[in-house]
Amino acid sequence: MNEAKTIEGKLDRREGRAYSINSWCNSIWKRVFDTTLAGILLCVMSPLLIVLALAVKITSKGDILFRQRRPGRAGREFYIMKFRTMVVNEESPGPVLTRADDPRVTWIGRRLRKWKLDELPQLLNVLRGDMSFVGPRPQPTKLWKDPSIQEQASYVLSVRPGITSHATLNFRNEEELLAPLTSEEVEDVYLKTIMPVKLKMELKYLRRASFRSDMDIIFETMLLIVRPREDENELLKQTLPSVEEKRLTSVAENSD
Repeated sequence: MNEAKTIEGKLDRREGRAYSINSWCNSIWKRVFDTTLAGILLCVMSPLLIVLALAVKITSKGDILFRQRRPGRAGREFYIMKFRTMVVNEESPGPVLTRADDPRVTWIGRRLRKWKLDELPQLLNVLRGDMSFVGPRPQPTKLWKDPSIQEQASYVLSVRPGITSHATLNFRNEEELLAPLTSEEVEDVYLKTIMPVKLKMELKYLRRASFRSDMDIIFETMLLIVRPREDENELLKQTLPSVEEKRLTSVAENSD
């Protein structure tokens, strides 16, 4: 397929460049590709899906699937689906973001997360039209309400969110590097350090998206799952402040 023409975007004068969205992102051809591939994978992987569903059900109490409302295309919320990897605690659900060694994660949940198998039910989201294979990752609704990201959010939320993206590839192990932080610090650090970098990556994808770039991201995602890169955490390490730096900053802010 030929790369579609780029839609003229709105100029962000602070950075001196335009936010733009390639028409491939919302094209009928991308949707045909998504539904065809999702249908094939659901048929081929149905035995594995059944085994994983039974493993989740047998090893812990609660529903097989985790469903959470997240903003999708045009900001309309949908229920993202994953295999449940945490214990059910309705009285104290905890933070919206997860760290490595989070006590809420079950034994089978850690295995599912390691190999990204908990994401497989999102094939149903793709088939239903809630998501695409490649696109900005859907973040919890609470994170999108931060005033500092509203302009970028309007562009990121103008397309279907994806199962994978450039940001996903570069921040694949963020839970491990967030582990030293307390549950109260995780959300604040994520919003101030990781979220801005992810948004820049998502906006870059939107400008240059094409069938070829989507295939490259899909293949790289599959490759990283089975053969992780040695340097895959370097960008994340550079982005995250040290725990001590974060705590010193919090003390300074609280003392003002």
